[in-house]
Amino acid sequence: MADSLTPEVSDRICKHMNKDHSDAIVLYARVFGKTPEATSAQMLAIDAEGMNLTVQANGTDIPMRISFDHTLVDAKDAHHTLVNMIEQTKQT
Repeated sequence: MADSLTPEVSDRICKHMNKDHSDAIVLYARVFGKTPEATSAQMLAIDAEGMNLTVQANGTDIPMRISFDHTLVDAKDAHHTLVNMIEQTKQT
């Protein structure tokens, strides 16, 4: 059975994204968070409905919530959704 999106799974995903894919988080903020001036961002939490970020733009920290286009069912779905969102940013 796949990992459900428990707080522990959220922490694991956030740590991985912040460490290895910080550039992707900035793209999420710029495109899906409609903050093109974002210079850096950190993923704070992820749940079935969306992700919480803190975004730095114009010298200010901005809390941001980005909703997903569907309700995630598990960690595998979260992975595929986050990858798909990056592919979408490349099309804009």
